[in-house]
Amino acid sequence: MAAKLTTYDPAEDLASDAAIATFMAEAFATEDPGYIGHALGVVARAKGMAQIAEQTGLSREQLYRSLSDHGNPTLKTTMAVMKALGIALTAKVPA
Repeated sequence: MAAKLTTYDPAEDLASDAAIATFMAEAFATEDPGYIGHALGVVARAKGMAQIAEQTGLSREQLYRSLSDHGNPTLKTTMAVMKALGIALTAKVPA
């Protein structure tokens, strides 16, 4: 008997601010711009893309496109989405 696999959506597990912060910290730790953009998209979906679109002044379609696996969000878009999500970007000197 073959195993039946289902699609996993990480957005379903991001129910708290702490979970979102951990998820984004791990994404930033990869230093992979594509993955970071994708992670922002996952968090935006978890919070509600329509709500994020309203808060940023961007269209849902633009957000979906920019934050997709193949998207390339501008710094302006990234900062607007992060602000709407309540995520702060900080700098530190590497150890």
